[in-house]
Amino acid sequence: MFNKIAVAYNGSPEAARALAQAIHLAKVLGAELGAITVVEDLPPYAAYAVAADSTLAVTLQQDKQEYCARLQTHATETELNQGIQLKAQVLEGDPCEAIISFLLKSRTDLLVIGLHRHTSHISRLWSTVYELALDAPCSVLGVH
Repeated sequence: MFNKIAVAYNGSPEAARALAQAIHLAKVLGAELGAITVVEDLPPYAAYAVAADSTLAVTLQQDKQEYCARLQTHATETELNQGIQLKAQVLEGDPCEAIISFLLKSRTDLLVIGLHRHTSHISRLWSTVYELALDAPCSVLGVH
């Protein structure tokens, strides 16, 4: 049924729950599993900091890339401890666009995402989840 499973992993508790469920599904189904982490563009307000120090944009972007690489290492170690081999992907850009593009290219059958329960940014988070659910070229499993 599902031969290729991808999990969106950003280091949050919700993403950790999604990773655990994706590992379980991959083991049960004998499916290939990949973790996707997206390095987002710097927020618009970073322009103020860059105006003070022009090298700051590069430093901030490098920090984000290093953080995402550490997340992928953690996901890979978690998978290996569970007896599953993970294919880690670090993508750049808008999270929805990057994930949808990856799903299309990799022909993924199932996307597993963590659902945020209580947050002050609920409308933004739900719009991301909603956009992924609408535009994903595969089935989407939301994990509480």
